[in-house]
Amino acid sequence: MKILIAPMNWGLGHASRCIPLINKYVADGCEVVIAGDGESLTLLRKHFPQLRTIDFPSLNLKYSKGNSQVWAMAKALPRIISWGIRDHYALKCLLAQEQFDRIISDNRFGLYVNLKPKSRYFGRHSRPKKPVDPKKEPETIYITHQLLIKTPRRLRWLEPMLASIHRDIILKYTHCWIPDYAGEKNLSGDLSHKFPLPRNAKFIGPLTRFPLKLKPDVNVQQKHYQIVAVLSGLEPQRTMFEKQITDYYAGRDEQVLIVRGKTNMPNTTSQNNNITFVPYLDDALLQQALLGAEIILARSGYSTIMDLHALGCLYKARLVATPGQPEQEYLATLFN
Repeated sequence: MKILIAPMNWGLGHASRCIPLINKYVADGCEVVIAGDGESLTLLRKHFPQLRTIDFPSLNLKYSKGNSQVWAMAKALPRIISWGIRDHYALKCLLAQEQFDRIISDNRFGLYVNLKPKSRYFGRHSRPKKPVDPKKEPETIYITHQLLIKTPRRLRWLEPMLASIHRDIILKYTHCWIPDYAGEKNLSGDLSHKFPLPRNAKFIGPLTRFPLKLKPDVNVQQKHYQIVAVLSGLEPQRTMFEKQITDYYAGRDEQVLIVRGKTNMPNTTSQNNNITFVPYLDDALLQQALLGAEIILARSGYSTIMDLHALGCLYKARLVATPGQPEQEYLATLFN
């Protein structure tokens, strides 16, 4: 089986939760090709240097420096729609050149296969000269935990409409996989459980780069870091969060490790008194650091929550939402 896996580049979470899927398909002997852009694609290239990768269109979003992202996201909306169209066309061009049995998109909403487009939202598409053979149309899978797209309180009335639009997108795919538990003891709360599921959707359990069941003899070597901060997300908020942590802990007694979440930098460690900085850590070292920490500082992104849940570390996490990011504000309230 030949499989294309393409995560969204919005922080590193969408890419990191694709790691267990890639591991499974490689172990099963499938041919896996990774598509994407930016630091999320860099992360997967570092994890899977033996696999072929393809550059897909970049979104290049940035957050506002303020406590609201409404205006930043409103200005970016035309670019987001254009990005979805370019993604869809890039996939059509790729399928005109080679055949895939399965396409897995983590929140890249344009990677459906529609030989006769009838989308209410994307309009007409430029088509590659060589069309996809209808007899070889691949199975398409869309991964998301946001059936409900959270909005700021004053725009809460928009949520049903946004959910309807997202449902329309989801139904363009063969299947929708929701990385959460189906029952009341779930991780995403209203994001996946408030509205009825689309007919093609199902819960598949959390997706995490870490094992859900740890061996009792896990070797933890980095207990000397009392505070471990794991950073991710869009700029400039990622850098602002790093500065807040650095300013607060500078010169204190605690030994602090800051994993900066910058996969495009040389992986060299730097030291500033009691604070150690590293651009990124491989899964084994990150697992050791998180297990050994007394306090974990991180954004309240859903992939981070799945990882900490898998490690049994949610109880010692201090989750800080990106200012003005309603989904993270909701999840931070849910788990703090």
